[in-house]
Amino acid sequence: MLVALYEAGCDAAQAFALPGRKEPPSVTIMSGNSTATFYLPDGLRESAEAGEHNFIGKIEAVVRAADMDVTFRPPSQARAGDKGFSLFHMQNPLNDRGVTIRRAYFYPFWQIERSNQRWDWDVARARFQVQPEDRQDAQNFYKFWQKRLFQEPLRDVGRDGFVYVPLQGRLLEQRSFQECSPMRMLQHVLDSDPAKRVIAALHPKEHYGPDEISALEALESKVDRLEIRLGDMEPLLAHCDYIVTQNSGVAFSGFFFGKPSVLFAKIDFHHITANVSDLGVQGAFDAIGDHDPDYAGYVWWFLQQMSVNAGRPEAEDKIRNRLSALGWPV
Repeated sequence: MLVALYEAGCDAAQAFALPGRKEPPSVTIMSGNSTATFYLPDGLRESAEAGEHNFIGKIEAVVRAADMDVTFRPPSQARAGDKGFSLFHMQNPLNDRGVTIRRAYFYPFWQIERSNQRWDWDVARARFQVQPEDRQDAQNFYKFWQKRLFQEPLRDVGRDGFVYVPLQGRLLEQRSFQECSPMRMLQHVLDSDPAKRVIAALHPKEHYGPDEISALEALESKVDRLEIRLGDMEPLLAHCDYIVTQNSGVAFSGFFFGKPSVLFAKIDFHHITANVSDLGVQGAFDAIGDHDPDYAGYVWWFLQQMSVNAGRPEAEDKIRNRLSALGWPV
């Protein structure tokens, strides 16, 4: 059953795959002396070159206003010895003159960073705090984006007595930023909260090997209260008691539903979660029962204060300040 469910999801995802394209020539927009090279993948690069990508267009405007040239190239043309200013999308930069951009979970919020690893970002090391005078702005922002992102599922929110475990990839492997493998994490959930049902959901865009599927099926067959699904994020967020994951962005989405989370890995949005790295496994599960953090304040702080909202009129000023702080002559 699980294999069939997973394969059906893979077939659906592959239906949207784009055919391969030949690498196009780079495009340079001349405006001055220094050069900033934007190493962007196919699709994103064409959109940026055509001026159709809002956030990258604002970065380009800031860079060009500083009398710099802008060159668009595919990432395959990046060379380790390049010394110029460079920008990547979801890739580590070449050197200390390079930056990477990555969406902060939802459009139009973005980060400009030195590293592609979210747990190394400045926001991950920052102290979360909301000043009293910002409280109303935070509440308004939270309510607006609740409605914008999750209007329908938020009409039917409750706690139906189960733990939601959004799975990511490489289920049998413990990576450097994780406290244990995802399969071991799932066993910890079953052991630490023996009274609740557990629904673990495979990621629709991940590839899972036969060994991973077999391990999930074996565990599901042994534990009656464990159910494996594919996807179903929004209804599961609406009805779960809490979320357990390595570092899936699903946990951040859960903040809009007022759902607490246990994390087994490093990530940027750790501030209001129960972290196994800080509390230990049992400590994190003990803490989750009455965990009720400031969801509205945190969402506002993380997205509006600590990210670039490309939809706001002050976006170019924030981009300029951020690039300047990272050493760009803007």
